[in-house]
Amino acid sequence: MPAIRQLPQSVINKIAAGEVIERPASVVKELMENAVDADSSRVDVTIVKGGTELVRVVDDGRGIAQAELPLAVASHATSKIEDADDLFSVGTMGFRGEALASIAEVSRFVIRSRPAGAEEGAELQVDGGQTGPAAPCGMPPGTVVEVRDLFFNTPVRRKFLKTPQTEFGHATEAFNRIALAWPDRHFRLVHGERVVHELAPADRWKDRIVAIFGRELEEVLIPVEGEHGELRLSGYVADPTYSRSHTRMQYLLLNHRYIRDRSLQHALAEAYRGLLLTGRYPVCFLQLEMPPEWVDVNVHPTKLEVRFQDSGRIYRHVLATLRSRFLATDLTARVGNTEPVRSGPPAAPGPVSDSSRATRFLVTESPQDLPWSPPPPAPTTGAPLPPTPPPSWPPLEPPGQVAAAGESAISDAAAPQGACVGPPATPCGAGSASPTARGMQLQNRYLITEDERGIVIIDQHALHERVLYESLRERLSRGKLEQQRLLVPATVHLRPDEFSALIQAKEWLEDLGIEIEAFGGSTVALTAYPAILGNVSGDEILRQVVEPLMASEKRLERRDLLDEVLHRMACKAAVKAGDRLAQEEVDALLAQRHLCQDAHHCPHGRPTALVFTREQLDKLFQRT
Repeated sequence: MPAIRQLPQSVINKIAAGEVIERPASVVKELMENAVDADSSRVDVTIVKGGTELVRVVDDGRGIAQAELPLAVASHATSKIEDADDLFSVGTMGFRGEALASIAEVSRFVIRSRPAGAEEGAELQVDGGQTGPAAPCGMPPGTVVEVRDLFFNTPVRRKFLKTPQTEFGHATEAFNRIALAWPDRHFRLVHGERVVHELAPADRWKDRIVAIFGRELEEVLIPVEGEHGELRLSGYVADPTYSRSHTRMQYLLLNHRYIRDRSLQHALAEAYRGLLLTGRYPVCFLQLEMPPEWVDVNVHPTKLEVRFQDSGRIYRHVLATLRSRFLATDLTARVGNTEPVRSGPPAAPGPVSDSSRATRFLVTESPQDLPWSPPPPAPTTGAPLPPTPPPSWPPLEPPGQVAAAGESAISDAAAPQGACVGPPATPCGAGSASPTARGMQLQNRYLITEDERGIVIIDQHALHERVLYESLRERLSRGKLEQQRLLVPATVHLRPDEFSALIQAKEWLEDLGIEIEAFGGSTVALTAYPAILGNVSGDEILRQVVEPLMASEKRLERRDLLDEVLHRMACKAAVKAGDRLAQEEVDALLAQRHLCQDAHHCPHGRPTALVFTREQLDKLFQRT
């Protein structure tokens, strides 16, 4: 067996470089973070051939004294922490003291720096880990770092780099993340001879977002803000009509640091549940601020992953703040999307007479049966209303966590302070039109009505599906759904894997009013099903249940399974496109629209209504 020996420092640095410096984008990230930590007011980044030939970062920060330049490129030498305790309250972007040493080990590296009070600057060159002497040079205050021929002495790493265009795309993303986190500073990005970004300091974060990602975002961003003690959430989320097929437009910043966190991404997805189609992902720009000791950033070499001291509390805060904001925002789709998203609760709906309702659309009979409580009376002291959490179903818990029995998902102490909320009894997307407004059916598929904005065209199936889903969800939160028992059980033949999945979920299905028994082999007997499904065949009912069980790659949690089945039940029971509705049924369905919290989207994320504004109609008829 070979003898154990100490590795040379050059090998140690190359190992560290393999973890920290993956590609030119990593160089851009590390050098820009150093510039930000130096209190720079301006940072210029120049990239040539995607960064494989040159990455240059120039800042006007504090600078480094000539005597300290050799230490700056030494492994684990830093000015940002002093002892182990500092690791648990990191307030800077960098802190390990290994980035410059790692970069210098695998490139031709030059650093020039001059502190503000020094008469001259100093220059230090490092060629593949071989450090030369520091020499005086003329330059303005600040620091210049040039990284040339990245991975020239590690050809295996260089071979795995992509095309210059691809590498520049990654480098641009690294630039965007830091420029986004520090809107009060000037950032400039140049690729070759082309200026890609010239970002002047911005007073509003929204201005920096628009400057980086384009003007099309300006009209679809919804401001979000909520505080709970020392925990603060602020930023913007996009209207559901503006979504992506990927998660790359989700920017989560923690104390100005871009992070990726599955729990927070899950909270974001839960907030948009029912507002987006399957396979679509929300766009967000969110900043979390909390004391540094609440989070451990020393988890991953790239510092993209963190560990929270109380992840459940942060999850609930993010989810409650976003859902409360959505409840207070009109998310009805507008044709052409020419109007800004308007925030604030619409006017409360008036009473609906029983005579205007049709039996097939009666899902609530009295105020106490509505899936919400009346809003609390306005306080007389001028204090803000306490925030109203989202509906009790689904519970506000991060994945893998369950609230204790008898304990609310968000206690009074944990409720976010200052969150933008609206009364939950006031539906989003209903506008301020009277709930007694009449409508007409078009081609047995759409309903046409009006409000103060203009013409509203409603998808009858999508709206009825939303009405039924919210009613079912509320009934389920109070106990089992009403059942229809079969005198003769319906037998359904399944595949062995489908049979196993159904039997394992048997207890959960009973909450939905679906009762099954093993009937030998891979056959199950359906003995009861939800009464709302009427005359739907037993085979079709179980197929609707087994599909979500088999479609998921991992075992579904109870909440997710029940919610998915509720979606499918509401879809099956709702009126279909092509169904002819009597005028009383049209009126009843329009009235029910104003009793939903999320009337603007069906449970699967499709919009239930489109608005043609009066201004758009005037323009089409050339009245303007």
